[in-house]
Amino acid sequence: MTNSLDQKEPDKLQGNWNYPTAVRFGVGRCKELPEIYRQLNMHKPLLVTDAGLTKQSFLADIIKLNQAGGVPTAVFSDVKSNPTGANVEAGVNVYHQGKHDGVIALGGGSALDAGKAIALMVGQKRSLWDFEDVGDNWRRVETDGMAPTIAIPTTAGTGSEVGRASVIVDESCYQKKVIFHPKMLPAVVIADPMLTQGLPPAITAATGMDAFVHNLEAYCALGYHPMADGIALEGMRLIKEWLPIAFSRGDVLAARSHMLVASSMGAAAFQKGLGAVHALAHPLGALFDKHHGLLNAILLPYVLVQNKPAIEAKLTHVARCLDLPDSSFSGFMSWLLEFRASLNIPADLKAIGIGAEKSALIGQMAAQDPSASGNPVSFTPERYAEIFLDAVNGSLR
Repeated sequence: MTNSLDQKEPDKLQGNWNYPTAVRFGVGRCKELPEIYRQLNMHKPLLVTDAGLTKQSFLADIIKLNQAGGVPTAVFSDVKSNPTGANVEAGVNVYHQGKHDGVIALGGGSALDAGKAIALMVGQKRSLWDFEDVGDNWRRVETDGMAPTIAIPTTAGTGSEVGRASVIVDESCYQKKVIFHPKMLPAVVIADPMLTQGLPPAITAATGMDAFVHNLEAYCALGYHPMADGIALEGMRLIKEWLPIAFSRGDVLAARSHMLVASSMGAAAFQKGLGAVHALAHPLGALFDKHHGLLNAILLPYVLVQNKPAIEAKLTHVARCLDLPDSSFSGFMSWLLEFRASLNIPADLKAIGIGAEKSALIGQMAAQDPSASGNPVSFTPERYAEIFLDAVNGSLR
């Protein structure tokens, strides 16, 4: 049951949070940027975004706001939908050429990840790949050279605004690599639901399902972390209630608000871990350059049925928290498939142009992906290849 306040008074959905970083949440909070610049001693930021957002009025409004406050701001928008090492390098060059002193990362997960990686690399002598999230690589970072970052999400999916890592494509081997350091966490987040109102329904659905997968995989991941579990359960409940409204009535600010929060909750929760959905989505995104959230949405049921022996009890609890009429594993799966279909998410990978030709390679890449370590069942490369083929052919068994 949703609260009447949630439905009728989205202007009351505001807050200043420090979880896991400083978050200024609510409609119109972008107007507070000048105060944040003073707080961070930022005088000439580089705004990192993607090319599509350069045409949005809110970006022009931010530039004007900065100019009026005596804060000249350049824009770097050479960021692919799956950002690459070359994108990061180009951004670092622009940062140095313009003698900037901070980064504003504005956009969806791609721009946020690229912005955070640029802010990391402006002060490093090593290669970006030397900071891949393997072992203690993060200790190689020269933290004094990192630039302060302000994150402004414009989609409700990745939650990268509250993350300590960036996922970047290494084009030399067509792999997505996680670049990590604790100080990559943005200093301040502005979460303004108005910036997500213009999202088309298809992107609203794909990013919203991305957030759902983050929460669900975190909840099912190996390890003991009740705090992450609690966040993940509430994140899923919010998405179940509000994503259909954001999808069908994109101007409803209450829906956009709750989805923006649920997205951040997913990223906070998956500090516990992720799983096989992401282990497969990462190589598919690198090899086929497809939308990450859409890949997660398509792959999810195929992974869940393979994880069933280890997660059946957990999904029964999720179903109860979501107030589903049937709280069994099959009941949850039936609801998930109907929910996904109601958002016009394709049922298989072939619907988005992915065939079976590279199944063996994808199986190997998935088994080696860092996300695989959190999956509640350990899959071999061969099993990952089988799950991929099931997802290509729509064979849910």
